[in-house]
Amino acid sequence: MNVFNYLIDHSRHSDKLFLLGNKEEITYQDLYRKSMSLAQFIRAGYGENNYIILSAPNSVFFLVAYLAIMKSGNICVPLNPAIEAHNFNYIRETCKSAIAFIDPGLSGKEWPGLEYIHHDFPGEIRSGEEIELLYEEEFDDMRLAEVIFTSGSTGEPKGVMITHRNIIANTDSIIEYLPLGPSDIIEIVLPFYYCYGLSLLHTHMKVGGSAVFNNSFMFIGSVINDLLKYKCTGFSGVPSHFQILLRKSDSFKSTRFPHLKYVTQAGGKLHNAFLKEFAESFPGIVFYVMYGQTEATARLSYLPPALFHDKMGSIGKGIPGVTLELHDENGQKITEPHVNGEIAARGDNIMPGYLNDEASTQKALRGGWLNTNDLAYMDEDGFFFLTARKNEILKVGGKRISPKEIEDVILSIPEVIDCTISGIFDELLGEAIKATIVLSQQKEKIIDETAIRAHCARSLDTFKIPRVIEFKDRIEIADTGKKVK
Repeated sequence: MNVFNYLIDHSRHSDKLFLLGNKEEITYQDLYRKSMSLAQFIRAGYGENNYIILSAPNSVFFLVAYLAIMKSGNICVPLNPAIEAHNFNYIRETCKSAIAFIDPGLSGKEWPGLEYIHHDFPGEIRSGEEIELLYEEEFDDMRLAEVIFTSGSTGEPKGVMITHRNIIANTDSIIEYLPLGPSDIIEIVLPFYYCYGLSLLHTHMKVGGSAVFNNSFMFIGSVINDLLKYKCTGFSGVPSHFQILLRKSDSFKSTRFPHLKYVTQAGGKLHNAFLKEFAESFPGIVFYVMYGQTEATARLSYLPPALFHDKMGSIGKGIPGVTLELHDENGQKITEPHVNGEIAARGDNIMPGYLNDEASTQKALRGGWLNTNDLAYMDEDGFFFLTARKNEILKVGGKRISPKEIEDVILSIPEVIDCTISGIFDELLGEAIKATIVLSQQKEKIIDETAIRAHCARSLDTFKIPRVIEFKDRIEIADTGKKVK
């Protein structure tokens, strides 16, 4: 099945608003008609199996183009509108793209060698009219639907190939554990060139729910207003979103959200101090801790909210349809509890590979498993606990140290909004520990280097106490909302 039909066929005649908002609105019926008409235009003018770039903020423009590209049998390549020229050129060359949909507001930002479509989408199909060309009965769901480029930790961007089956499988799995329905309204602050953002779009469209787009998270007041005005039932964010809301905002914790049923968090580890703080501030809102990767379409695991307190700090177990294991350095399964290993995943949501990068594909996919590069251990009940990324482990005087352990301790200080632990060169030890800390300016209590080290000394071994402490005014945040390290 083409993922377009999977997502919207059941709601295509509905006059219910999918997108709510001050700037734009669109019903399911209009979204279906516009997307089908544009899909026909793309198929007739460009054929199939092209890599088509889509660069736009979350908007009606993005929705229509995204759905139409996949429906037409082409491959969508969603890109950050603020992408640097050298990355854009690398991606265009990797994909051999000749076509790009660029948001009208970005019409001045163009690169040579591409045919651009800014606006003037073809007219809607008439009510009841069918486009037989696009209703293939034997559509192969192993065809590529999109390629999402991720920078990873080093090197050039990698193009994660995502099939129609990948999206369908992951969406089905998420809906199975996150009980969404037509009455759900999600506040989306995550961009759609990021797999987490796309997963919110997919799940809510599939169940016939609604969405509110907010492309200005840093204006915290607008997020709070959206949650109240549109009676949002859900909010999803990465760790920095929750850190800012809880410790930088004057009003978030004091505001009551009568319609907000749940929040979800992925995109990295949210330290326990913030989990506890949220639960204490909003005891009636269900919190889903989740874990995923672009290479897994979006989601790999979740922690059932009923175990939020008993298993705090855990990323849970594999979502329905996904098997997770821990593997040692030789690729062998680890079964003993509290033994560190690399998380490996298997399921229909796992990518077929990286575009035009066989070496990276073979490294990531071995023996039918996705090697995530994330280190973790399991407890006696089989719940996973992240410890570090492979490339983040520090070696101080021959001792291996996980930055997350030190970050947890420093973030337990209420005046600290964020802490990043990194390694710096040291002639004697090889590496020394540096802590980069962001403090809340709203707090009256003064926190200095001496206070930080004294606090660490109460919980950490001496060799884990940061040698260098740097204070910054704000968290460095990427356009996805993730912290820049």
